[in-house]
Amino acid sequence: MATVDDVPPIPAAEVRRATASDAGELLVLQRCCWVEEALANDTLDIPAFHESLDDVRAWIASWSTWCLRLHGRLIGAVRAQREGTSWDIGRLMVAPDLAGRGLGRWLLAFAEAQAPADIEHLVLFTGAASTRNLAMYSRAGYQAGSTPAPPGAVGLVKARARPN
Repeated sequence: MATVDDVPPIPAAEVRRATASDAGELLVLQRCCWVEEALANDTLDIPAFHESLDDVRAWIASWSTWCLRLHGRLIGAVRAQREGTSWDIGRLMVAPDLAGRGLGRWLLAFAEAQAPADIEHLVLFTGAASTRNLAMYSRAGYQAGSTPAPPGAVGLVKARARPN
């Protein structure tokens, strides 16, 4: 089981790498989580809504993906992958009934900590009108960058902190 220095905000929660057998639950959680995004951004033209089970299986195979579980229940997830000297973080999701407990912030910090040592920038995308997400990412040190973003989204960048 992968860990970070601090424990998840829910003490009994466990984080582990996703496998193909997690794809169905990830797809359901993803669709539940992006309802708020759709409402905030006044669009259903969000890739997470249009992915199939095969699409989710494909990104589990090509991205580093972690599931956060509580007593077996999938309550959150995040994925990341290298793009040159950047670490792209995506599909950060927390079960809607557990929102506001710090799980999203914890998953973000966890994904950042998994970046290889030579990574220079952390990159992610969110809806341009997703004020809750934008506030969380801003508090975590992300700023609007020059990264091209899909229509209706904003690319955010954070310089990788280097140990002294």
